[in-house]
Amino acid sequence: MAQKFRKIAVLTSGGDAPGMSAAVRAVTRAALAKGVEVMGVKGGYRGLLYDELVPLTSLDVSNKIFLSGTFLYSDRCDKFKEEEGMQKAIETLKKHEIDGVIAIGGDGTFRGATDLSIRGIPTIGVPGTIDNDITATDNTIGFNTAMQTVVENVDRLRDTCESHARCNIVEVMGRGAGDITINTAIATGAVDCVIPECPFDEDACVEKIIRLRRAGKRSFLIIVSEAFPELGEALKKRIDSTTKALAIEEDDDRLWVETKFCRMAHIVRGGTPTLGDRVLATKMGAYAVDLLLDGKSDLIVIEKNGEITSADIRYTQVLDRMYKGTLKEGMLDNYSADQIAAMEAEIAIKKEQFAKTYAMFQMLSE
Repeated sequence: MAQKFRKIAVLTSGGDAPGMSAAVRAVTRAALAKGVEVMGVKGGYRGLLYDELVPLTSLDVSNKIFLSGTFLYSDRCDKFKEEEGMQKAIETLKKHEIDGVIAIGGDGTFRGATDLSIRGIPTIGVPGTIDNDITATDNTIGFNTAMQTVVENVDRLRDTCESHARCNIVEVMGRGAGDITINTAIATGAVDCVIPECPFDEDACVEKIIRLRRAGKRSFLIIVSEAFPELGEALKKRIDSTTKALAIEEDDDRLWVETKFCRMAHIVRGGTPTLGDRVLATKMGAYAVDLLLDGKSDLIVIEKNGEITSADIRYTQVLDRMYKGTLKEGMLDNYSADQIAAMEAEIAIKKEQFAKTYAMFQMLSE
């Protein structure tokens, strides 16, 4: 099969994630080592529409492993979702005699990869997203760095909170997944967190802060998922006003927990990739090349129980929707009862693990 592939393309699409550049480096060097030329696509799928491709040599990807973001750049391209746009992209690939594509990104990137695959362009997806919201894989490229970035910045906020006996509510990225939120809440010693996967008791949270402040605790941190865009600021106002009213009522200024709100936003997406993300990106990038040159297509590379392996793109998309409760009518029609049962079992395990982690956090957050 290897002789079939003379030249492949690699692109990064969707939201940037630390480690994407390391993945491009791995793809390039792994392909070159097997005698296959590599073209880098600038700006994701948009680069295919506008023929923005550049040859990549080993020297071109030298000193890229530690770069943040993606040196190939990224974009979201609505035109690629239309048949005319996809055909234009395919014309570009044929013009450059490209035999296959490796697409690094999230679920939107994988939909694009499937569109290419079913139109005759072998394509492999590599999960690059800080959100870690690809259900089929335990870890995505960029997730580890994003968590480290949150921890480093929240630790700095803790310094001021401790000095002034304050509470700081920090909203972090993650889209509809609470992976960044729950893990950074544990790592920073937060008093509470708000995630989509588990119910949040606002009254209990406020009562806990009052109780702990009475006991002498000075600093309080609450990590909130961006899935709740209005909650952080509203909770900030409630804690501040409730404790201030209590301080006035009991004539004890020490009971007032002055509360601030911080939205970290895209700070979470930037920064030099950690060792974990550099290694994961390297392993996944090299494995993607192996899959492509073995004649495989319409797969994504995943990490499962510490092993780098692969899964069918469409299967993982349905699994994602099942986990997130966004399945549409007919999406399960092409799957057997055994396959559906396997999806349900995988989701049950993930949810149980999340619930156990959250319960542990609550137990230790007193």
